Amino acid sequence: MEAVLTRTVDSLPTYETREKSPPPPESSSLEFIQFYRSLDKAQRPTFLGKLSSDFGVDHKCVAELAANVMDSQKRDMSTVLQAEDRLRYSLTPRYKVLLNHISRVEGGVKFLVDLKADVNEFLASKTSDSPHIRDLNGTLKSMLSEWFSVGLLSLERVTWKSPCELLQKISQYEAVHPVRNWTDIKRRVGPYRRCYVFTHGAMPGEPLVVLHVALKEEISDNIQTIVREFSSLDSVEDINKVNAAVFYSISSTQPGLQGVELGNYLIKRVVRELQGEFPHMNQFSSLSPIPGFTNWLLGLLNEQRKEGPSNWILSDMEFRDIEEITGGRAYETMRKLLSTNEWVSSERLVKALEPVLMRLCAWYLYGEKRRGYALNPVANFHLQNGATMWRLNWLADTSPRGLSASCGMMVNYRYFLQDTSANSNRYLRTKEIEASDQIRNLVLQFQKASKL
Repeated sequence: MEAVLTRTVDSLPTYETREKSPPPPESSSLEFIQFYRSLDKAQRPTFLGKLSSDFGVDHKCVAELAANVMDSQKRDMSTVLQAEDRLRYSLTPRYKVLLNHISRVEGGVKFLVDLKADVNEFLASKTSDSPHIRDLNGTLKSMLSEWFSVGLLSLERVTWKSPCELLQKISQYEAVHPVRNWTDIKRRVGPYRRCYVFTHGAMPGEPLVVLHVALKEEISDNIQTIVREFSSLDSVEDINKVNAAVFYSISSTQPGLQGVELGNYLIKRVVRELQGEFPHMNQFSSLSPIPGFTNWLLGLLNEQRKEGPSNWILSDMEFRDIEEITGGRAYETMRKLLSTNEWVSSERLVKALEPVLMRLCAWYLYGEKRRGYALNPVANFHLQNGATMWRLNWLADTSPRGLSASCGMMVNYRYFLQDTSANSNRYLRTKEIEASDQIRNLVLQFQKASKL
C-alpha cells in the first residue's frame, strides 16, 4: 500500500508554482483506481486511512502560516490578504491533487462517487472513525457537491423509447415501489405517467436520481390506484383529466452522493416542465411512504409492556374494544398484530385501530424531532423543500412493505407553489412545520390522549 501511495500521490506544488506545475501522469490515477479496486472490503479502510493521514495536510506548515497571518495584521491589507491566501492554500490535502486528476480520466468521477459511498459505509459502521477519514469524507463531499451542482445536471424524461439499459437501471434502482416486470415499467413511463431523471456528463447513461409522477384528476390518496391500476398502454391522454401531478416515488441511485442536494432540485425542475406541458395544472403533491413509523410504535408498545400499561396510547373505549375483538390484552395483542400485519385481515380490528394509528402517525410525523427537525427523513426532505404536510391517508399502501413500514398509511406533502419558498425558509430557520387542519387535528387528539 505504501509503495502505491508514494508513486501515485504527488506532492502539493509550492504556493509560487501552483499554477505552473505540470499535472501528474494519467497512469498515476489509473494505477490508484486499479489498486483500490483490487483490495477486498476489509483492506480498504486501512488503505484510505493511510492515504488520509500520511498524504493529507502538512500541519506544521499550516501552523507556521497561521502565525504569519497573525503577524501580518499590523501591516498593509495586501500583505494580510496574501498571508491568508497562502494559509488557505496550505490547508489543501495532498491527496486532493490526486482526486482532482482521477476525475479527469474516463470513469474517474464514477469511481470517486463509489469511493465516497465506501467512506460513508466505513464511518456509519464504525469500521474506521479516525479524524483523517472524516476529513477525507468532507473533502470528497465538497468536491462532489461542486461537480454535481444543479447547473451541471441534465433533466431527461424517460419513455419506452429510451435506451433499454436506462430503463433496466431505473427498474433496479426503484426503492419505494419495486418494479415487478417489463410490463410494469412500460406502464410507469406510459400514458398518464411521467418519469424524469437527472444525469451528468461525466457519468453517461447513469441516472443519479429518479422521479416518478402520476398525472391525475385529483391528488391520489392511495398507491394502489397508481401502481396497480393503469390506463391502456396505447391510450391517448385527455388533457382535461390532468389536473394534478402526484410524485409517488423519488429514488437516489448513488450512495456516494448522499448529502449532495439533488432530489429537491429535480422536483422543482419537473414542476416547471409539467407547467409547460399542462399550463392549467395547479395541484402538485407527493404521495409518500412513512418509513420508521411501525418501528417507532412498536417501541412505544414495548415500553408499555415493561413499565405497565398507562392508558395514553388508547382511550378507555378503544382499550375495551380491542380486548373484546382479540380476546387478549390490548397492548400485548397490538404489539403482536402489528409485528405480523395480521390485524389487516379483520374488518372489526381495522375499524377499531384506524383512529388510534392515524393520530399516532400524525404525531410521529409532526411531533417527533431530531435536532428540532422532523425525525422522519421523508417528511424532513419535503418540508425542507417548502411543502405542506397536507393529508394522512388510511390504508394507502396495503402491500406487505407498506403494512410493515407504516401500518399501510401514506402521506401527501402538498406543494403550494406560491408558498414553498416562505415555508422552506421558516422550517429551516425556526423548525416550524406547515400542516393542514387534518394533520393538526390528529396531533391535537394525540396530545389530549397523552396529556402532553
